[in-house]
Amino acid sequence: MTNLTDSAPVRECEPSLFRLFVADFIRSRVALLGLVVFTIIILATVFAPLITPQDPYDLMQLDIMDGRLPPGSSNFDGSTTYILGTDDQGRDMFSGILYGLRTSLIVGVGSALLAALVGTLLGLVAAYVGGRFETFVMRLVDLQLSFPTILTALMILAVLGKSVLNVVLALVIVEWATYARTARAAALAERRRDYIVAAETLAIPSWRILLRHLLPNCLPSLIVVATIQIASAIALEATLSFLGIGVPITEPSLGLLIANGYKYMLAGDYWVSLFPGVALLVVIVSINLVGDHLRDILNPKNKS
Repeated sequence: MTNLTDSAPVRECEPSLFRLFVADFIRSRVALLGLVVFTIIILATVFAPLITPQDPYDLMQLDIMDGRLPPGSSNFDGSTTYILGTDDQGRDMFSGILYGLRTSLIVGVGSALLAALVGTLLGLVAAYVGGRFETFVMRLVDLQLSFPTILTALMILAVLGKSVLNVVLALVIVEWATYARTARAAALAERRRDYIVAAETLAIPSWRILLRHLLPNCLPSLIVVATIQIASAIALEATLSFLGIGVPITEPSLGLLIANGYKYMLAGDYWVSLFPGVALLVVIVSINLVGDHLRDILNPKNKS
């Protein structure tokens, strides 16, 4: 007779997929560093009202007399120390960066998720249905990708106007094609597999085949694309705001902070542009480090 207590340790030692995933991340110090830094950034933006000395976009908390103070300076009564200095409006740079990162993450993650939803759906349906619909969708994808991303976003925002919502909408329009092409390519590789043919033979509804069979097998490629697109969207939003056509001046944005300080660089007030630029670089690099390692985990053939 089999002793159940003898088999228990064997089951306990079986590693779960999640544990293997975490262990793979821990083995890569670079990817782990990127994940830790990105997690810290997210937590800092969520709790920004608790850890910053002021709301940098509340005019009642600003004093023009504190404008362009160097890092480590205090205000006139010594009650507040500005560790990263202030900008020309007396806005604490540390506070402005954290609030600006919040906007960047909302725009980047929000646009990436919406673009992924639209692009993945169109790509999967195009691969599964084929025919004229597939041709139509892929010609739209080719047309979209033939235009420079920044130029398309500029034209859309010139029509829609400045707002966070309009920036997200513009980024969805310029990003969906990448997801559609990726989803179609991954779905075509699975389209004629035996399990898809068996599901069709059993008269399973098409929507269930798309969601229960094709989509899960396309997710690895789409996850990698999403991480790249989030970083790209954050950089693009900062560029649009720097050019004065992104988020309005009343909203926190790293691009606006960099633009505000650009004119003071020659005067020696480097911190007004430098620190927001460094923050933007750190968040983009951390996301890319995580995305590169996700690519290697989900597709080991890509490892160098």
